[in-house]
Amino acid sequence: MATTQVKRAFKYRFCPTDEQAAELSRTFGCIRKVYNMALAARTEAWARQERVNYNATSAMLT
Repeated sequence: MATTQVKRAFKYRFCPTDEQAAELSRTFGCIRKVYNMALAARTEAWARQERVNYNATSAMLT
């Protein structure tokens, strides 16, 4: 019996208050900082011809 997949899309509008917008900005700034730290560590390891897996990256960040 053939199965069909139904694809659904939802649109949401998000209008944060000024306080929420400031908190989101701080949160995304922290996320960018952590991402850049992990990227720099992996790039340096790649330059040394070492491979860094997810677990090693996670351990470095925590």
